[in-house]
Amino acid sequence: MGASAKRERETHHYPDFPAECHGELQNGGISRGGLHVEDGSGVFSGETSLENNGGFASVRRDPEAMNLSDASGLVLYVRGDGRCYQLRLRNYQLPEGTAYRALFQPPVGEWQHVALPLPAFEAMFRGRRLEDAPLLDPGSIQQLGLLIADKQPGPFRLEAAWIETIKEPKNPMGPA
Repeated sequence: MGASAKRERETHHYPDFPAECHGELQNGGISRGGLHVEDGSGVFSGETSLENNGGFASVRRDPEAMNLSDASGLVLYVRGDGRCYQLRLRNYQLPEGTAYRALFQPPVGEWQHVALPLPAFEAMFRGRRLEDAPLLDPGSIQQLGLLIADKQPGPFRLEAAWIETIKEPKNPMGPA
């Protein structure tokens, strides 16, 4: 993309995406986490524990209003705690329990734009990369979520003000 080309963006704010919480309690672990709205931002927070082979917490939501078919990536505006998080995208290309994930680690206490190009998303199942998975088709995304699974016990907090899709401009003249 040339420096003068302008990318089209579509912004979605976290209060627009009420989330379902999914954790490890059903798997015998004791980590906990959830999403709530605070000062207009979504706050994914809780505590991870490594007891009982645990160590993860997640929230996910169906992005019904998002049209990702023309997206080349996603941008999050987040403030973190220095821990590593995952943005997870689910679709029907992969079996249940599998998702495409991209890792990001915002610095402590600073609002930051985190750009995640779609090629950065890897197909994963329970922490294992699926080598033979199909490439992510952005038009088939049915659900997005956040997950923390950094093998570190303790409290976590990730604030997310918004998420944007990045759409590359269409070139009516074809490739340069």
